[in-house]
Amino acid sequence: MKRLACLALLLSASLPCVAQQVADREFAPAVSPPAFVEGKGPVVCLDEAHYNFHTLDGRFHAFGALLRRDGYVVTPNRAAFDATSLSACAVLVIANAQPSDADWNDYPAPTPSAFAPAEIAAVRDWVQGGGRLLLIADHMPLAGAALALAAAFDVEFTDGFAFAGVDNEAKAKPTLFRLDDGTLSDHAILRGRNASEAISQLRSFTGQAFRAPGAQPLMVLPAGFVSLHPAKAWAFDDATPRVEVGGWLQGAVKDAGKGRAAFFGEAAMFTAQSAGAERRPMGMNAPGAEQNAQFVLNLLHWLAGPKAPASAAGD
Repeated sequence: MKRLACLALLLSASLPCVAQQVADREFAPAVSPPAFVEGKGPVVCLDEAHYNFHTLDGRFHAFGALLRRDGYVVTPNRAAFDATSLSACAVLVIANAQPSDADWNDYPAPTPSAFAPAEIAAVRDWVQGGGRLLLIADHMPLAGAALALAAAFDVEFTDGFAFAGVDNEAKAKPTLFRLDDGTLSDHAILRGRNASEAISQLRSFTGQAFRAPGAQPLMVLPAGFVSLHPAKAWAFDDATPRVEVGGWLQGAVKDAGKGRAAFFGEAAMFTAQSAGAERRPMGMNAPGAEQNAQFVLNLLHWLAGPKAPASAAGD
């Protein structure tokens, strides 16, 4: 069984993860007004061709349902990336692709890419030609599996775990990004289409830290954050290498040729799940994440929308 981000592991690395995360199918926030007539919006393809940890009928159920209520056509992509498969998509969403279905502890180090070189080239060229990409890659080994694809857009994913500190209390602390403390950056996505859509706080759930020179930051990790790099996922001890990552990113966007791309180092924030025997809410349905669902909508509006003139900085 995969070593999932359960509370036991956040509180003590010595305890096994025994309870799986499942989709919260009752989470259905209102979308008012929808951006598009039902079923008439842009086609959003969710990658399911790369052993993805998140699928539309699994942990990304709420993501797909939310976008459908906003009028998008949401469909799984189960083909390798090439010009033909990508031509069906207005927006490509990749969430936690994996190189195989092996247990994470059986992956070699460094983590192999989930994508063949030809697929990476196809996605890069598709975005440059006007496609829109949302690439989400969580903590180790999921960040490592997407590292080469991110690098094609000059984004530097890090195959580690981002925590507020190295002690158990810090590891269990919710990660909140706020506009009023600068950990959320002002951007059209945060402002929304009107005041009712404005975002002042987001919550993420562990994930990775990354750097993206030339991109527009959205979620900036606070001072004091560290990235832990164990030999195996979740296997932390006092000798685990660590890097100070305050000021690094968990969310960023950029223009790429005629297209747009968004990069995030945490995936649960886009989901609504129940975790553990207690069925704790995790994702858009969790305390502190009340604005995450609106953020998802705002992000897709920006991705799917027309590009602003080059002079319109921050849009």
